[in-house]
Amino acid sequence: MKNRFHSFCVGICCLLVASPALQAQNKITFHTDTPTQTINRNIYGHFAEHLGNCIYGGFYVGDTSRIPNINGVRKDIIAALKALKIPNLRWPGGCFADTYHWKDGIGPKEKRPAIVNTWWGGVTENNSFGTHDFLNMCEELGTEPYLAGNVGSGTVQELADWVQYVNFSGKSPMSDLRLQNGRQQPWKVQYWGVGNEAWGCGGNMRPEYYADIYRKYATFMSGNLFKIASGANSSDYNWTEVLMKNIPLHMLDGMALHHYSVIEWNKKGDAVDFSEEQYFQTMRSACFMDTLVRRHSAIMDKYDPKKKVALVVDEWGGWYNVEAGTNPGFLFQQNTMRDAMIAGVTLNIFNNHSDRVRMANLAQTVNVLQAVVLTKGEQLILTPTYHVMEMYNVHQDATLIPIDIQSNKYTYKNEQLPAVTASASKDKSGITHISLVNIDASKVQEITVQTGAAYKAVAGRILSSAKLQDHNSFARPDKIKPVAFNGATLKNNMLTVKLPPFSVVVLELK
Repeated sequence: MKNRFHSFCVGICCLLVASPALQAQNKITFHTDTPTQTINRNIYGHFAEHLGNCIYGGFYVGDTSRIPNINGVRKDIIAALKALKIPNLRWPGGCFADTYHWKDGIGPKEKRPAIVNTWWGGVTENNSFGTHDFLNMCEELGTEPYLAGNVGSGTVQELADWVQYVNFSGKSPMSDLRLQNGRQQPWKVQYWGVGNEAWGCGGNMRPEYYADIYRKYATFMSGNLFKIASGANSSDYNWTEVLMKNIPLHMLDGMALHHYSVIEWNKKGDAVDFSEEQYFQTMRSACFMDTLVRRHSAIMDKYDPKKKVALVVDEWGGWYNVEAGTNPGFLFQQNTMRDAMIAGVTLNIFNNHSDRVRMANLAQTVNVLQAVVLTKGEQLILTPTYHVMEMYNVHQDATLIPIDIQSNKYTYKNEQLPAVTASASKDKSGITHISLVNIDASKVQEITVQTGAAYKAVAGRILSSAKLQDHNSFARPDKIKPVAFNGATLKNNMLTVKLPPFSVVVLELK
């Protein structure tokens, strides 16, 4: 899950030069008469790897724990994720997926062999959380499971057996084994990753080699599956080119992409004690997602002009140094208003490119990297990132409203980024929502939105705080949470909004 190469190419979201005319005001224009696409709910997916305390000590505490649980899974996490309306959950990795052998995690828990997690901390895991535990948890959450298959150290037969074990309803060796382990009906898992980061921890493969490996594995994965290839590391456009050229479209449903908002891989900086310069660098990296989506999509368009294959950004988020005193292999970091900015900007990018981006997974759900939930014993807190994703879930399965946007610049020293990003949609009941982000660290941004429609009322919520470094702690779990927003007015089809510095606003127009 580590993307090793990083560049800060300049894209639409990261323009460094603006004409004087664009400096005068922020302006957004709706194009409500333009036929467009649906914002796929799967863009709002999540990721749960066997990493640190994401699974063990996070999701899973065991059914003998004093923490209230359902079959060992914390009830408070289940409730939080249900409120978030998570559409899919990726498991068991990440890098861990290519060392995971699924048959070690089925059957009586006391008979399951242990495994050493060589990727993340060298800890020994007892395999008490396995296929049944994960898929039953997904049923409890009402979310679609996304299974990452072991291509790096596994075999074709092993992955084909896993597909049969979880999906086949007739009589077969694997469905008989599933029944023996207490599950009669198959789970019907649709989403499957064919390996993870094959260019790195998944096998250090060349794209030409992986394309052939993918074709081989995909051939023996039977059923109506949504198969996702291990895609590019950030700006490795050649990887996408080679795979799209060499994998027949009828064998391919999704192409993965991984990109983290990181300052420098060898000098990531602190998650809380950061400067404005470090904040600016992080946001520059987050904005680079727009360039990545555009350029990888353009390559995909050459081979797939009808956009059959989805761009699946199944790892994204902020990555900093771990918290002091924690295991460096556990990747535990706090979550501040900076992370709320990453989430708001990134989700706006995905929404606006939802013709090609139809699935994504924030890394990760609990206690790892840009988590939405942090736990400490019986305590649980919801992070600023959680609140942004909850505010944005109004866009799930809504119809995208294309927008034109002119933005003032957020300037730091000699560099500039657009201060304002946005996306808009209309849901099935006819209500319009617009999500707005101001990343400027110090300036209020006033925005005019030409809606092109006679809306009669506006209401909304805002996520903001006094300092960029502010975060929810176990001592103050509700320091940052959405509140009613009163900074928007409607007049003559024109919406005027005043966005405080580093804030996220979601408005409802009726």
